[in-house]
Amino acid sequence: MSTVNDTKFKFAVFLLTGIPGQEDVYLWISIPFCLMYVISIVGNSVILFIIKTDPSLHEPMYIFLSMLAITDLGLSIATMPTILGVFWFNSREISLDACFAQLFFIHSLQCIESSVLLLMAFDRVIAICNPLRYASILTLPRIANTGLVFVLRGVALIFPLPFLVKRFRYCRANVLSHSYCLHQDVMKLACADITVNNIYGLSVALFTMGLDSLLIFLSYVMILKTVLSIASSMECITALNTCVSHLCAVLLFYIPEIGLALMHRFGNSSSHFLQILLGYIYMMIPPLINPIVYSVKSKHLRARIIRAFMK
Repeated sequence: MSTVNDTKFKFAVFLLTGIPGQEDVYLWISIPFCLMYVISIVGNSVILFIIKTDPSLHEPMYIFLSMLAITDLGLSIATMPTILGVFWFNSREISLDACFAQLFFIHSLQCIESSVLLLMAFDRVIAICNPLRYASILTLPRIANTGLVFVLRGVALIFPLPFLVKRFRYCRANVLSHSYCLHQDVMKLACADITVNNIYGLSVALFTMGLDSLLIFLSYVMILKTVLSIASSMECITALNTCVSHLCAVLLFYIPEIGLALMHRFGNSSSHFLQILLGYIYMMIPPLINPIVYSVKSKHLRARIIRAFMK
């Protein structure tokens, strides 16, 4: 194993993990993975292009959707090189600095995506609970400023993580649990006290995704309370139908995130395969499904996409 003699690290590289025991069929596994990445990148790029070029879609709901598409694109681009590298070329080695950079981008984009889902929940709350003030509350400058604040929040909170793991010596096994780098995965390989990393990582998770998910839940409580007070059952169904796409995006994002976090902290060796599988679901499924769900459920967006491809 390559070593570094005069630095803090015993190992010069980490080893990424694909799917243990399935090395003989890596090339076949890479085919659906590659297709998923292509569909994710093309789908989110199409949504961004349609929203940017069609002035009728320059509304709060579609602006938030474009923010979601940007974060999904970023996550796909951040993980695609290492995941496909493992399955195409069995290229498992990743340098420490590259690993630290990748975990910064992954966790930053995850925090930003969580914030975007919260903004989309607020959009639905205002549209359903206070529709007469929708246009006056969600103005373009206010949306831009709020989006910038959440981006800065995600970047500022995640910025210390690479430096917190860079200070360690890594003299244990240098094999990671996934085909990409995560803070909670890397820090467990350190030959040092990782209490600070544990506390800071947990605090960031609670302040970002924990707080965001709580506010999203409260948003849906408000929506249900308003919808159930509507006399007409048809109007009630119509109002709830506008939330289906967002609810799918929320569940696709938070359920694997919570499951993966719990497995990293409390899982045992018997759950290793499930942890790997959940890791792929978490990183690859939301960017794949989000543009499909929103394109199907939004009549205006669907019509613009069809029109663009029919020209």
